[in-house]
Amino acid sequence: MSDLRKIIIDGQEIEVDPAMTLIQACEQAGIEIPRFCYHERLSIAGNCRMCLVEVVGGPPKPAASCAMQVRDLRPGPDGQPPVVKTNSPMVKKAREGVMEFLLINHPLDCPICDQGGECDLQDQAMAYGVDFSRYREPKRAVDDLDLGPLVETHMTRCISCTRCVRFTTEVAGIHQMGQTGRGEDAEITAYLGETLDSNMQGNIIDLCPVGALVSKPYAFTARPWELTKTETIDVMDALGSNIRVDTKGREVMRILPRNHDGVNEEWISDKTRFVWDGLRRQRLDKPYLRKNGKLTPVEWPEALSAAAEAMKGKKVTGLIGDLAPVEAIFALKQLVEGLGGTVECRTDGAKLPIGNRSAYVGTATIEDVDHAKNILLIGTNPRVEAPVLNSRIRKAWTMGAKVARIGEQADLTYDVSEIGTGREALAKLAEMDHSDKTDVPGVMIIGQGALQGPDGGAVLALAMKTAEAAGAKVLILHTAAARVGAMDVGAVTEGGMAEAIEGAEVIYNLGADEIEIADGPFVIYQGSHGDRGAHRADLILPGAAYPEESGLFVNTEGRPQLALRAAFPPGQAKENWAILRALSAELGATLPFDSVAQLRQALVKAHPHLGKLDQVAENDWQLPESGDLGEGAFLSPVRDFYLSNPIARASALMAELSANAKARREAPIAAE
Repeated sequence: MSDLRKIIIDGQEIEVDPAMTLIQACEQAGIEIPRFCYHERLSIAGNCRMCLVEVVGGPPKPAASCAMQVRDLRPGPDGQPPVVKTNSPMVKKAREGVMEFLLINHPLDCPICDQGGECDLQDQAMAYGVDFSRYREPKRAVDDLDLGPLVETHMTRCISCTRCVRFTTEVAGIHQMGQTGRGEDAEITAYLGETLDSNMQGNIIDLCPVGALVSKPYAFTARPWELTKTETIDVMDALGSNIRVDTKGREVMRILPRNHDGVNEEWISDKTRFVWDGLRRQRLDKPYLRKNGKLTPVEWPEALSAAAEAMKGKKVTGLIGDLAPVEAIFALKQLVEGLGGTVECRTDGAKLPIGNRSAYVGTATIEDVDHAKNILLIGTNPRVEAPVLNSRIRKAWTMGAKVARIGEQADLTYDVSEIGTGREALAKLAEMDHSDKTDVPGVMIIGQGALQGPDGGAVLALAMKTAEAAGAKVLILHTAAARVGAMDVGAVTEGGMAEAIEGAEVIYNLGADEIEIADGPFVIYQGSHGDRGAHRADLILPGAAYPEESGLFVNTEGRPQLALRAAFPPGQAKENWAILRALSAELGATLPFDSVAQLRQALVKAHPHLGKLDQVAENDWQLPESGDLGEGAFLSPVRDFYLSNPIARASALMAELSANAKARREAPIAAE
């Protein structure tokens, strides 16, 4: 391409975009440049000086490769491509000097530091430093900060890279961290000593290149080389963030993000990161059967026999919870419908149309938000429903996108134009002329708060009609990780929840803990925690939690992703599909698969798009049936971000964070 520019890096000639920085050009050439402050998703600070390179023909000193663009390089005297050296004697000496300065005040905490074994300073000191120190003076010490229950600080280890400051300001959207002082007195601090008020703050632990910011719940529990690492998918919201689950023995020790540009970039929410202690508490580890009004432990043969006895010849309804993998949903659907029953996944009452994927998934991808110039939020608060998506909306806003909202007001960390709070505002918006917006990329994000009322179908139809008039794409923002997959396999009943449970004699509850089931039906609860669903149950079948079984999840944009098993269920608990397979055999209607691989094969045969992992299918635009709008405001379906599912409610840390958030809301200005 004519707009590319040739440069020579360590004797290797390459063509790169002139807007690239030298460090990016070196990466494209396959050359590693050490760095501490530079991060590709944050603004450039240029303050660690570890990325120095030699620019031939430039100033007689090394240049910071993170802060110099390719277009700033001078060509040779006869028009030759600019020459950059990354391993010359000048560069080596400069890096040794920078490393020596960094280590002057750095404490020798490696044996007791949680960053040990995955520390950038350790690695780069070995690779680019020297094996002796000339420093003989006393080292400085800095008071530690109290940033809250998630991030533990050891500020004497801080090298002032400012990654944490830039992340909290630019990505999380909170202005609570900064740097004060100069020279040796420079230190990172929190505004007025406050704790951080963000549900994305845990990402600064990953960003910190040293052991200054570490995970407080994980502190002193394991070393990186002791952990088994498994790549899987998060289910705390419907975004489908890519995560890595680290286990030691049978226990989950920590959860970290994986990079996926199309979904979560490399960020995760605090609930995703720290909910793992909920996997250890209030677990269902054996079957229970209600006898004489009291739940009593029983063995699996008795439990399955009791379930089969209860279901034979009865009207059975299957309810799908928020965290169930697609395989378990598909198996339950086959089992219940084989008995003449029905299944329903829209347990929150959302009026999502059956079979119309453009109306229950939408036509936009998560990446479309990055490039949108107009973003309209309807009945959603993405800061609590999908914090990582909210950070992408904020990124679009910083690049000039205009964000408007119809729904309840809330601080989203960026400026929002308020159109109204409910249906009346949507109706007025639909009547306006939007022809001037058709040439501008736009995304309409419709939340479950707009769809859960009796007129949810009419709201959806009117919103999609408005998007069509404006030439905007639509993204249906779900709050349940299992919802889109369940809709895809047809785990729905005409008439929704009311029709599904009408006259039901037996309710098979597959982890649906967010609903209240009235007295009357015999309730079989299959789930992982002793939460609301288990309290109402007449029979409990203990199942695996999300890191304890392999399964498909389809995220809010319709992207199928495979979650791999990282741990094992406790006690006698079993994988969810296996329980349903065993129950089908007890009923005399054995499901036609003996392994999860066979089940997945049958699933993909029935629904081929689910076999195209990590691909977003293009959905044909189809307007749902319109209806009469009701009255009232749209409310966010998530009232407490930290306690939105049974695993989170079992977590002591999530309970503490929920209490802290409530205290902040009730006392926004605290006395110092």
